[in-house]
Amino acid sequence: MKRLIILIPVLVMLIGCARKPTISPITPDATILAFGDSLTAGTGAGKKHSYPSVLAELLGCTVINAGKPGEVTADAVARLKTTMREHEPDLVILCHGGNDFLQKYSDKHVARNLEAMIQRIQNSGADIILVGVPRPGLILRTSPIYTDLARKYDLPCDARTIAEMLSTPSLKSDQVHPNAKGYRHLAHAILNLISYSSKN
Repeated sequence: MKRLIILIPVLVMLIGCARKPTISPITPDATILAFGDSLTAGTGAGKKHSYPSVLAELLGCTVINAGKPGEVTADAVARLKTTMREHEPDLVILCHGGNDFLQKYSDKHVARNLEAMIQRIQNSGADIILVGVPRPGLILRTSPIYTDLARKYDLPCDARTIAEMLSTPSLKSDQVHPNAKGYRHLAHAILNLISYSSKN
């Protein structure tokens, strides 16, 4: 009996680890909102080569590019409200925080604003995919706030691709932006995450 009591919490933990965050399947009539800063807008390659444009081509549905170069998360919180109301998306791809890191805001500050955005999106009924960005440095590593928030809110999350792209000269146009090839690489990474996370 004692052995059974010990095993129950372990089994519960293993079941929890095996469960993956899910989103509703993307259909041709779905609306996806790509919300972020210059990494969403396509700076370094142009809007037609941005990851939202490539993703729309790959998925065959509407992907709205709501990227605003130079924006910090504090300003994004307010902009998100009107953007959500205007487009009423089924899925939001949230990729934000890079400008905060460039301006040396703390992880706590960025996490608080990202959390406010996540809560607003979830309250609308839309699904969310979170895309993490790295702090500037010799070795680029995505801030842990993204995986922490993904766990807390049960969200699919890509916490590697942007850091990997910006560490690969052939995929970037400058130190903080991908080139057209890099944005296509990001679009495919998000497509794979959508496919993996879609509910059966």
